[in-house]
Amino acid sequence: MASATPSFELTYSDLPPLFHRAVAADPVANPAFVLRNEALAQQLGLDVEWLRSNDALQALAGNAPLPGATPVAMAYSGHQFGGFNPLLGDGRAQLAGEWLAPDGTRYDLHLKGSGATLFARNGDGRATLSAMLREYIVSEAFAGLGIPSTRSLAVVATGELVYRQRKEPGAVLTRVAKSHVRVGTFQLAAVNRDREALDALMTRELARNFPPAPEGLAPARHFLRSVAARQAKLIAQWMGVGFIHGVMNTDNMQVAGETIDFGPCAFMDKFHPEKVFSSIDHMGRYAWDKQPGIALWNLTRLAESLLPLLADEQEKAIEIAKEELALFMPAFEQHFEEIMRAKLGWRGADADDGERIASIFRLMMERGDDFTLFFRRLTRIAAGEAPEDEALAAWRERAGATPDVEAMRRANPIFTARNHRVEEALAAANDGDLAPTQRLLKVLAQPFRESPDDTDLESPPAPEEEVLQTFCGT
Repeated sequence: MASATPSFELTYSDLPPLFHRAVAADPVANPAFVLRNEALAQQLGLDVEWLRSNDALQALAGNAPLPGATPVAMAYSGHQFGGFNPLLGDGRAQLAGEWLAPDGTRYDLHLKGSGATLFARNGDGRATLSAMLREYIVSEAFAGLGIPSTRSLAVVATGELVYRQRKEPGAVLTRVAKSHVRVGTFQLAAVNRDREALDALMTRELARNFPPAPEGLAPARHFLRSVAARQAKLIAQWMGVGFIHGVMNTDNMQVAGETIDFGPCAFMDKFHPEKVFSSIDHMGRYAWDKQPGIALWNLTRLAESLLPLLADEQEKAIEIAKEELALFMPAFEQHFEEIMRAKLGWRGADADDGERIASIFRLMMERGDDFTLFFRRLTRIAAGEAPEDEALAAWRERAGATPDVEAMRRANPIFTARNHRVEEALAAANDGDLAPTQRLLKVLAQPFRESPDDTDLESPPAPEEEVLQTFCGT
């Protein structure tokens, strides 16, 4: 069956040139598909036969443009570990095109590892196969968990070696997102004092990814409130599965509310609230329990950037920003408590639930419980499938005789992308064996479903298997 050539667009280029730069072709030697996400293609209404074609291979390797689109590198600023850089941008990536799905949703196709751009800062513009597969695995794990995230459409091997700590196979990842606009994109307009560009960017994001503002609510205030509300829920969802993003810089916070940039991220095994995996986070800035505060810090930088649009008078704009930012932490706490009640099988809400939840986390820390297995076992206890744990008397008192077992089963995954299993899969893939990656992707697509043949993937790492640090891959 012949494939129909899809037609893409690139409306991002309609924004002021401050936000993008042209991309020079940087073809790879010998592209070959490693993974194709045909299920995602079907969800997007993208022709699967085209995805299997050589035309798609060349486009997703960065050797040819997507039909109908001229790629650009996106420009943005960013606070990285608290330090401001006025101009970052896509150093090894390109916004290749936009695809309009049948439901009217517009998606970006973004190529990572496609070659050096004007923002490369002496980098080679390439990416390793292991780093791109890692993003593919973790982003698809998020999709299985039902947590908003960018997705991965394909990984293409380049046929070239990339030099990092050692020589590694190179690859290009096709990332799909509702937007690649970040807090740092707004910071770029603000640092350049370009109110027109700032307004154009906000107007575009509002129209593309947010519902219309309620009557009487100004657009900029509606935008700030909407972005903050999505982040409050997203961070609560991360923490509810023990996820640590690892690099919550303002250039890594997407305003549409999807998880983006899976570099030094990890799902916790042994629980500790101050757990850090990133090899460069020496001060614990982005630890598990710091994530809500960092999200608010990032949103404050967004609010600062939006001040010219919030009100004509700066004092009034600051007052509006403070009022909106004050909504974030209560919203986060509400979402987090709701998630935790589901995980714990508690029906209804009680004013003391916050302290009860904190006491359970203290117990987990003191005992060194595995995050995922603790809630997995608790689900089995609630269902009468495992013996009662005396240390959980307070949980039982709140849960009563009939915990909400079905809610627990929907909230407590059996499988997560455990670090040691991901590393095993990546090591095998570097040796040409994709079977462990495919097996891992299979269970992560349905993480709440029992899989008797894959019980080993539930297990925490043995001491010699434990992954203590993760890396960004650049």
